[in-house]
Amino acid sequence: MTVPAATATTADTGTVRCSTVSVPVMLTLLPQTVRGQLCLPADHTPRTVQLLVHGGTYNRTYWDIGDERYSYQRDMAAAGFATFAIDCLGSGQSSQPLSTLLTGTTQAAVVSQVVTKLRSGAVSGTTFDKVILVGHSMGSGIVVVTAATFHGVDGVILTGMTHSMDLLRLTGIFVDGVRPAILDPRLSQRGSDPGYVTTMPGTRGVFHDPGDVTQAIVNADEAVKDQVPATVVPDLISLAFAGPLSAGINVPVLIANGTDDTLFCAFACAGESELRTAEAPYFSPAAQLTVHLTPHAGHSVALSEHAAQHRTAIRNWMSERFGS
Repeated sequence: MTVPAATATTADTGTVRCSTVSVPVMLTLLPQTVRGQLCLPADHTPRTVQLLVHGGTYNRTYWDIGDERYSYQRDMAAAGFATFAIDCLGSGQSSQPLSTLLTGTTQAAVVSQVVTKLRSGAVSGTTFDKVILVGHSMGSGIVVVTAATFHGVDGVILTGMTHSMDLLRLTGIFVDGVRPAILDPRLSQRGSDPGYVTTMPGTRGVFHDPGDVTQAIVNADEAVKDQVPATVVPDLISLAFAGPLSAGINVPVLIANGTDDTLFCAFACAGESELRTAEAPYFSPAAQLTVHLTPHAGHSVALSEHAAQHRTAIRNWMSERFGS
């Protein structure tokens, strides 16, 4: 049974209800716990929920970083949409198993279990008829594997991801820009094994440059940064980011990126028609592929100065296809 945790004191704002929930899952044969934040409109409970999956070295605070101007979850709830943002295993408040047990595929299997529990009412007692997977960066790769392999979802939103990555630059980040989390002054307190890594101090700008972003948000990003198992990346590159697995997604897909994402949208984000032309071969007709580009936004588009435009595009797509 899922055990709801105490709701944060700042959760209810008159237009939004947010609560923290623990969800039991299995990692192969090992019981684990996924921790997440469920946000709902104050006056009703929608029948559709977005399941939010964060990127590498982030956790669920990517979707609710503490400044309401950038809160994806609170914005969606105020507009009538439900969201459930999870900490992937190994990150945030979720279980921290041996890092070598975590790959993109095993993370996707866990996300699929959360989808099932959202439908069954095992997440805070709320039964949802439709589940839309929303990913960011590494989380988008996990979403692709989940939707294409396990299915069971009604829609997919991919942010901070295309199949036109700058693989050389991304490799450089993981070779030169990260270190074991046990060496980080804050994250070392978790006692992670050496397979968990995080970014070097003061380098979070790589996820925003050259897009428009405030220094306060970069500082907040640094303050809540997290760890990621290095073993998650290799199979996601081959399966989700470079391979054709996304063609197995048989529900509507929206790709919503920033024009200045030089990491995961390096070669096809000059315009929306160019992006759609580049991405269409990777998706089936059933995906009804839609794309949106937020001008002057970097890789972490939800934290850009133009994040409101990004969220508006997603809300419009959600309303057109699923209502609220």
